[in-house]
Parts: sequence; C-alpha cells; structure tokens
Amino acid sequence: MHRAARKLFLTPLFALLALIGFAAAPAHAATWSSSEQWGNWSTGGYTLYNNIWGSGAGAQSIWANSASDWGVWANHPNTGGIKSYPNAKKVVGKKISAINSLKSSYNVTVPSSGAYNTSYDIWDSNHAYEIMLWVNKTGPVGPLGTSQGTVTLGGHTWTVYKGSNGSNQVFSFIRSSNSSSGTVDIKSLVNWIKNTKGWFGDVTIGDVQFGYEITSSSGGLDFKTNSFGVSSS
Repeated sequence: MHRAARKLFLTPLFALLALIGFAAAPAHAATWSSSEQWGNWSTGGYTLYNNIWGSGAGAQSIWANSASDWGVWANHPNTGGIKSYPNAKKVVGKKISAINSLKSSYNVTVPSSGAYNTSYDIWDSNHAYEIMLWVNKTGPVGPLGTSQGTVTLGGHTWTVYKGSNGSNQVFSFIRSSNSSSGTVDIKSLVNWIKNTKGWFGDVTIGDVQFGYEITSSSGGLDFKTNSFGVSSS
C-alpha cells in the first residue's frame, strides 16, 4: 500500500460524498481536527494524517490532542477496497544495524462492525519495502501475498505474508488474535526479516506509522487511539 504515490486529487463523487458527510460528522473538542483528504498536523515529534487515499471513499474526519490521544470518525460505504489509512507517524531514519532498540506501545478502542484493520505501517527510507503489523482486524479484510507460516516475534504470534502491490514489497504480520493494547519490539521483527529470511539488507528504517486501514464503516464509526508511542535508540 504505497501511500507515497497516492493520487492527490478529489474525484467528483468523492468531493460530493465528502461535502455531505463532513457536514454530518460529529464534532470532537480537540486541539486539532481536519476533514480534509490530506489533512495533517505535527506535534511532539509525530505527524498525524487524515489520509483518505482509496477510490470510492466517503466522509472522514480526524481529531487529536496529541499523538497519543487522537481518533477518527469515518463513514465509508460498504464496498471493497481500502478507503483510508488515518495514522500517526514517527520518523526513525536509521539503518537497522545502527538501531539498538525500536519499540512501540498502543492502546485503542475500535468498533465491532465495519471492515478494517488496526496496523503499524513501517517503511524503509526508499519506500521499496513495507512492513505491516496487524494487531486487530474486523470484517472481510486480508493481507497481500502468500502465507510464509507462523512465527512468534516481538512479543506476539503472527502469521506472515509476503507479496507485492506493484510498487514495493510488502511483508504483513497478522496477529493470531485481536489485541486492543500491547507493546511490539519492532527491532526484533526487522532483524528477523533481514537476518533470518534475507528479504532485505541493512536498509534504513524511514518511519513508523500506526493507524486504521479502513475498507468500510457505513453509517459512521469511531476509532480511538487512547495511547501510542514509539521509542528508539
């Protein structure tokens, strides 16, 4: 899901849906909020993005008090295809060999309906490789590629998928059961990809994103990040 190459324009249908939906979106008292397709806000070393990138999207608004206290209201139609990936991003900018520790903690409140996953999206600096860590999922959603088996890494057990979206290689780690909170040792995951599997070399980890990859949320659903942070050394 190479979001660096997303089209930066609104289709007439999207614009109409956005106009109708944004007007109906519930208001949140927050330090920052946006209903813009590419709305973003930087705070405390993180950047938050509304990031409505998929075709056929409906309305979505993001609000935040900080990178660890933010949420999204989304009303995307019950159709296939990812509509958006609202997220908070932390830039790392180090080669794997130069990273002593890279961990992240999360705590979320997510809806019981719709089709989405709560996931980390970790990129190398050249956007040639994408590592997705799905900590929970609901509805008819699934990763790219083919299963590479099950592995316990970084404090969790995952089924690993390897594939390509046509722009970059994608390595997806799907947690064996849904989780609303936890800590992930990301360094151990990238070391496993590099040293055990040899799927890439000593690449530079560009940034760590965390958010909600939403396919459908018909009628309007709330996604809430209660706490989130990335630590590295």
